[in-house]
Order: sequence, then C-alpha cells, then structure tokens
Amino acid sequence: MKNRKLAFLVIIIAAIVLASSLITSCGPKAQPGQVLKVGVMTPSTGPVPEKGIPGQHGFADAVEYINAELDGAGGYPIELVWRDSAYDMQKVGTIVQEFMDSGCLIFATHSSTEMKAASGKSNEVGFPGLAAFISTINLHPPTHVYGPTPDYGDDWIAFAKYYMENIWEGPGKPKMALHGLANPTVLGARHGAQAKAEELGIEIVDIAEHKLSTTDETISLQRMKDEGINVLFISSTPAPTAVIIQNAKDLGMDITIGCAAASFGQALIELGGDAVEDVYGVAHTAYWDDDVDGIAKAREYCEENNPQDLGNDDYLSCWTTMLIMREILAQAVTNAGYDSLSQGDAAAWKAVEEQGIQKLQGFTAEGLVGGTVRYIGNGDNRLDNNLRLYQISNGKAVMLVDWREAPLVRYEDLDWWE
Repeated sequence: MKNRKLAFLVIIIAAIVLASSLITSCGPKAQPGQVLKVGVMTPSTGPVPEKGIPGQHGFADAVEYINAELDGAGGYPIELVWRDSAYDMQKVGTIVQEFMDSGCLIFATHSSTEMKAASGKSNEVGFPGLAAFISTINLHPPTHVYGPTPDYGDDWIAFAKYYMENIWEGPGKPKMALHGLANPTVLGARHGAQAKAEELGIEIVDIAEHKLSTTDETISLQRMKDEGINVLFISSTPAPTAVIIQNAKDLGMDITIGCAAASFGQALIELGGDAVEDVYGVAHTAYWDDDVDGIAKAREYCEENNPQDLGNDDYLSCWTTMLIMREILAQAVTNAGYDSLSQGDAAAWKAVEEQGIQKLQGFTAEGLVGGTVRYIGNGDNRLDNNLRLYQISNGKAVMLVDWREAPLVRYEDLDWWE
C-alpha cells in the first residue's frame, strides 16, 4: 500500500512539473536581441528644461521598472530610444524619422507642441504616437495620435463648470479672460471655451498669448483689469504661469485664477510662492501623496535614480505614459505576435495601432489614472478621460473634486473648426 501511495505521489508531482513546463513554454520568451523599441522625445535643453529633464527621467525610470519587474511587454524587454527636442520644432521631424528608421514601434512626445510638429510626418505613414500632455489640435480630427489623458480643452471645461457651480455668485455672466502659451497649449483652452462658454453662461472678453521666456505680462493683465474680468484661466507651463499670477497680484486684481494641467502642480507652487495661494488647477494623473500602487513604485524608482524629481508632475505624467505604452505593446504581442512587430515597419505600426491601442480595455495603470485606460473609438482618441480639480492651500495642492469624466467634444464638427 505504501509503495502504491508513493508511486501515485510521484506521478502527481511529475504531472505538475510537466504542466508548469508546458505553461512556461507556451508564453513568449525573448531571445537575445529581441526587443520592442519605443521612441521618446523630451525638451531637456532649450527653454523648458525644468519640464523636459524630469519628463526624460520619468520615461527612463519607467522603462527600467518595466524591464526589471514586469518582464518587459508581453515577455519582451523595451528598448528606449530617447532624443532631446530642445523644444525646437525644426528638429522634431528629423527625430521622428530617426525613430522610424531605428525600428521603433510607437513614439511619445512630452508636449502637445512637439506632437503637433511630429504628426506632420508620423500621420502620413501611420506611425502611432502619444503625447504626455495633449491638446485638442492633436486629437481632432482623430488620426494616429492618442492622448493618454484628457486634453487642454477638457481642462478648461472642467474648471469652468466648477467655477459656475461653486464660485460664481452672479448676477449675470462672469467675464473670463484666457492667458496661454502661444502654441497648441493655448489653443486647447481656447477651443474648449469656444465650444462651451455660451452654454455654461460665461462671457470670454479677452484671450492673450505669451512666450515661454516672458518675464512681465503687466500690460495684458492691466487690459484685463480694465475690462473688469472676474476670472482668469491660464494654459501654459509653470514658469510663465507664476509670472502671470504674480503680475496679477501686484496689480491688485481681485479675481479667481484657474490653471490647465501643464501650468499646475508642484513646480508652480515652488515658483509662485505666496502669490499662488488659492489658485485652482486641473490634474490628469494621481498625485505623489496618493495611496496607490503606481505612486509607491514611481516614488521608489525616483528616489533611487532621480531624487531631485520627487514630487514633480512632469516625471509622473511621463512615467504614466510609459506604463500605458507598455500595455499597448503587451496587447500587440498577445494579439499579433512578436514576429509581426519585429521589423518595426509600417506593417508593425499598423499592428501596434489595431492590435494594441485599439484593443485596450480595463487597464488601471496601477491607480495612476482616474478610470481605466481603454480605447473607445468613435472619434475619441483619449485613452483616459478622467481629471481632478485642486486648489493651492498653505503651499499644497488640495483636491476639491475627485476623478470626473470629461465628455467628448467633437470639435471637428463645429462650424468654426479649421
């Protein structure tokens, strides 16, 4: 009897070992040299290194995490092909060509302006791309460009709704002015306002544009003060935003100020000091003090590799974008197979888009986004449409409204869309 039991036990163990071996052998296993190449550009030199360098680190640290702990994408390591755009749009097309020539399957830009310059070349051949910070002009009409998060038009609409529901006390319509960086960053906010201001009961009385290098916007703000504005919305980057807010305070403007996602965050708090108290802002990703797995992991790698970036929103946005790109590639490997991707050519780009991006469903990005990353289609190339609203209080961004969905606006169907 004992011998029979022993023999039976040996058979069971052997069966388990064999099954485990078969399961392992059925999954993809990268051979030496088999990688999935991803192109990334950031403005790490030039006029906005305070954004570009942390963003570069966020992309790179996320790739290190993906390869070390997540078994790459679908069992294949990601190889990062990084380039510095220097925020020079004359260089961007050349960089995109380098990505394609080197066999990249997908690419990312840090900014909407880089993506606007990149898409002229990438869209022609169906080379899919994501922008960590994205504008309406990148997404409408839908092409081969995708947003990992909402766009600047969504930011304006979300803030405007909050303002009307919680701040404005009337009577009549509030007078609002926009101040934005003279590129797709301001276009997104302007488009949101053009589409929804009348419906929300807001009068847009002024739209001003500024340069990245601005050090004084007193003239444009004095004009807005003379126009009697009640509220100002800024769609820019932190440094110019801090200048504008300080100028408004110096002019004694008793107004409400809101900011789009690229303007807002820890960098604005550090640059603006006391002047940015009570300023409102929109965020697309979780914050550094959120208790979610993705923040804990990003914090771990940031502290180890780039501790100076801890708390930086550009680092976190680019980290999140890379996790989404990893999920896209994992889906493409599962649905199309590595061999279909291995050439890094037009057929591979099509497979990544149709079998990767357009197969996305229910990806949580480790809690770094509000809903789940998924492809909706039907004209919506935002892979996540959730955002939060914050207000700066005692030197910290305090959440006012938790994740809220931003409905799709079909700008290309509006009479004034160009």
